[in-house]
Amino acid sequence: MQVTETKNEGLSREYQVVISQTYLSEKLDAKLEEIKPQVHLKGFRPGKAPTSFLKKLYGPNLMGELIQEEMTAAQTKALSDNNITPAMQPHPHMKDGLIDEVVKGKADLEYHMHVEVLPEIEPKGIDELKLTRMTAEIDEAEVDEEVQKLADQNKTYKDLPKNRVAKEGHRLVIDFVGRADGEEFEGGSGEDVNLDLGSNQFIPGFEEQLLGIKKEEERTIKVTFPEDYAAAHLAGKEAEFDVTAKNLQEAQDTEIDDEFAKTIGFDDLEGLKTRVREMIQDRYKSQSRLHTKRELLDVLDENHDFDLPPGMVKAEFEQIWQQVQATELDDEDKDKSEDELRADYEKIAERRVRLGLLLAEIGKAADVQVPQDELTRSIQAQAMQMGMQPQQLFQMIQERPELLAQFRAPLFEEKVVDHLIEKAEITEKTVSKDELMAEPGDE
Repeated sequence: MQVTETKNEGLSREYQVVISQTYLSEKLDAKLEEIKPQVHLKGFRPGKAPTSFLKKLYGPNLMGELIQEEMTAAQTKALSDNNITPAMQPHPHMKDGLIDEVVKGKADLEYHMHVEVLPEIEPKGIDELKLTRMTAEIDEAEVDEEVQKLADQNKTYKDLPKNRVAKEGHRLVIDFVGRADGEEFEGGSGEDVNLDLGSNQFIPGFEEQLLGIKKEEERTIKVTFPEDYAAAHLAGKEAEFDVTAKNLQEAQDTEIDDEFAKTIGFDDLEGLKTRVREMIQDRYKSQSRLHTKRELLDVLDENHDFDLPPGMVKAEFEQIWQQVQATELDDEDKDKSEDELRADYEKIAERRVRLGLLLAEIGKAADVQVPQDELTRSIQAQAMQMGMQPQQLFQMIQERPELLAQFRAPLFEEKVVDHLIEKAEITEKTVSKDELMAEPGDE
């Protein structure tokens, strides 16, 4: 195996790799001899099939495995011999049809391997950071508002007489069966379903057609699924629902007092309010940290300028651009051309990559660790969001270990951010609730 550096410019490296056909043939013969005793072929005693015959049967597959092994070994040698930490997976380039020729034993395995390396980063000003921590006073009116929300979420309902008609704000208990193209569809049926009229919890047009219905009345209503409906096979389709109103109920006013507090697990109203204040305080602290984090990242970005691996920036931009294309543009971007938008988001991609590399370097120097229990909880939470059992996701990670980095990276970043905030000189700043809860920007 010959590995020769052919390019060394900035963060770009390129290597020529040559693995001779003779070497590969010898390795193939050795593999065939290794498997020979285990091969049982009709017409031959165990282990006595000629090597030439085995080569015809198994040679192409084994040679394919050999090529992959040798390319991996060449990559390891190039990185190790040159003390390189790659920014991304090295990318081999070879002429079309070469692999077929190599497998047939007619050519050397010769190709070029492109590698982008991580830049050398020297963090600046880490020990002199000065940051702001926003704080806001909790208004008792906000506490009362949150308690009222809890009361609204825990309403009690009373049954209405049979002659009453459904109005907005009433609760219907319904059975329904839906059909599209004359056929019932999955998820289109339900029994004893609570429907609060005016809540818009069903598709547009469904609730409106039930206004005026009475208890035990049946109706067939017609609706059209939205064009962007989550179930693609129903998007934009017309459907009919046979609905039976099994009950009609009216919400009762909830008296916010000690008795109400007890119904949701507190000793009295003051105990409930104390817990609500704590929840609001936690919300304020979380939002305050977001502002401080944004300020920290702005400072780090302003203080550092180093070359970025183009492949990393391109990959980050493509991920951002997919999100941009999948969502509606905000007012600030609506009048921009595609070229202007791409330029804006390329700068965001560069900032993200720069900060990601910088935080990784700072975390490495500070020996920042992600506890295993936090990583496990993150994976379990992600599994729930994906609608799968945690064990299934753990199995996927075992089979593809590189996936683990995707779960560890955001946790690691937050640990590094906390580390830097703890080191910084913090100035407290009292602000209004509106200023505190304003979005600090999307990183």
